[in-house]
Amino acid sequence: MVRFLHTADWQIGKPYNRLPEGQKRFRLQQERLQVIGRIAAVAHQEQVAFVLVAGDLFDSPTVPADAVLEVLEAVGTLAMPVLVIPGNHDHGAPGSVWHRHDFLRQQQRRAPNLVLLLERQPLLSEAAVILPCPLLRNQDSADPAAWLHSFDWSTLPADLPRIVLAHGGIQGFSGRDYGGTCGGDEEAPAGAVNRLNLAAIDATQVDYIALGDWHNGQQVSPKGWYAGTPEPDRFDQGDDNQRGQVLVVEVNRGDAPQVAVIPTGRIGWHSLRFHFSADNDLDRFERLVRQRIADRVARDLLRLEVSGSLSLAGHARWNRLMADLRDQLLRVRVKGHCDQAPGEEELAALVGRNGDPLIAAVAQQLQQRLQQICLVESPQGNGSEAAGGTSPDPASQEEAAILRLALCELHRLAAAAEA
Repeated sequence: MVRFLHTADWQIGKPYNRLPEGQKRFRLQQERLQVIGRIAAVAHQEQVAFVLVAGDLFDSPTVPADAVLEVLEAVGTLAMPVLVIPGNHDHGAPGSVWHRHDFLRQQQRRAPNLVLLLERQPLLSEAAVILPCPLLRNQDSADPAAWLHSFDWSTLPADLPRIVLAHGGIQGFSGRDYGGTCGGDEEAPAGAVNRLNLAAIDATQVDYIALGDWHNGQQVSPKGWYAGTPEPDRFDQGDDNQRGQVLVVEVNRGDAPQVAVIPTGRIGWHSLRFHFSADNDLDRFERLVRQRIADRVARDLLRLEVSGSLSLAGHARWNRLMADLRDQLLRVRVKGHCDQAPGEEELAALVGRNGDPLIAAVAQQLQQRLQQICLVESPQGNGSEAAGGTSPDPASQEEAAILRLALCELHRLAAAAEA
């Protein structure tokens, strides 16, 4: 039996260009470096024989020299071999980081335990046989594991566990299938490149398949696992997100692998959808946000999808809350919008301005027209279109938005006149 740690997709040097603030980008970049220390802590605590990095240790094949030095210093603290294959981001083509003189020179001095696997051939150790499937270019139309489809397994020791180490997508899973939902840069379209055909590998001849490229942890076959990223780098991709972890694996030749998921992530990426029907919904919204981020500062990103409407006072409170969240969090990304319109008390104050009959009359006319539109558009209204279940009329929706804006401006002018 051998115990090892499976990780992938560190992507050191990720630029996070969508974050406008340089300091916040730097915080996320540093967290990706600091997670190596947490990986080392798990490796030592679990007493693993070695660490497997299934590709994309770096975010680019031309990563800056200072990032290389920081990675080598961190990897050098592990008291066991760290076996690495190139992925699509840090592919192994000539001229990439793996061939640079600064990496080769500094690796020997700072991280002699880092074992780079650029050849598609078995690596035999005392504990296991590693079968590496590195990516030697960013996009390869051939299966990186094709050399195993017709491999002569009789050439390997019969008693040592056999571990495939590969980076690429399989049917239904690809690290490039994120479609614009990440907090940093979108990946390139997946297409049919770097695709692994796990079914073509004789399952009786291997004991574990350590995969990288898909950023969520996922078991994809009885012996195949994506480790996911040790530090999350995207918002939720749907149900069953498993991000911010490494895998500790125990395997014996001929037995099913035993896999334990160990959390290592520190930055929280949260998604929340919320509809505002009244001002008191703000209290519930604040509770939901607090449940996710508590009082943490500069450790979370929040993606909001909002709709509905608030009174003018409620909308002012909403704006203050959003300003506070933008100060507290690394990023707040808002989709949709929350309308504002005078509430019942605010509208009554406008209509009831005995000292300013012109404002009162205009406010009453605007409100009456808005009520007519809402009555027609409502499914409970008497309008024939609404009763028939058709979609809301865009022209009516646009007019309603203009009416609300006019009421808001009228309220602002009335408040300014009183000041």
